[in-house]
Amino acid sequence: MFGIGDLAVYPGYGVGKIVDIETKEICGSMTEFLAIELIENGSKLFVPKAAAKSKGLRPIIGEDEVENILTVLQTERTAKEKKLDTQTWNRRHREYMEKIKTGSVIEIAQVMRDLYILQGEKELSSGEKNMLDQAKGLLVREVSIATNTDESEVEEEIRSVFISPSAEMPEAQI
Repeated sequence: MFGIGDLAVYPGYGVGKIVDIETKEICGSMTEFLAIELIENGSKLFVPKAAAKSKGLRPIIGEDEVENILTVLQTERTAKEKKLDTQTWNRRHREYMEKIKTGSVIEIAQVMRDLYILQGEKELSSGEKNMLDQAKGLLVREVSIATNTDESEVEEEIRSVFISPSAEMPEAQI
């Protein structure tokens, strides 16, 4: 499924490049691992090759899927998503982390949208602020690679979805 040099997304960590396939002895049996170097910070992850799909490792999205992300960011939240706003911050945090850990760009976009809207209604906890930054980073990085566009341009495009010319939200918040 994946070979050396391929780009892949590992849920919760983001985009990485497969730099090696290593065989290691684990409990007396030989296991192949994909060595993935994360684009964001250069750290390495080792994912068992046989379990890569079940662990959520997936290819980078295609350009056609970028439009789906922008649509999610622009779409009104469902009643279920609005209900999250009334929950305690730690319950919201747990549910949003579950979405981020799926690795689905659509669910990550939903988290980003919901937290951005929520921050306009009330102050986010520090954990929610970090999660907003994490969701934004994951989306920006993958969209940038998928569209071969500079990250700052992608970030500006996403920002434009949330900030209309009449909005009074400071740009630094997204």
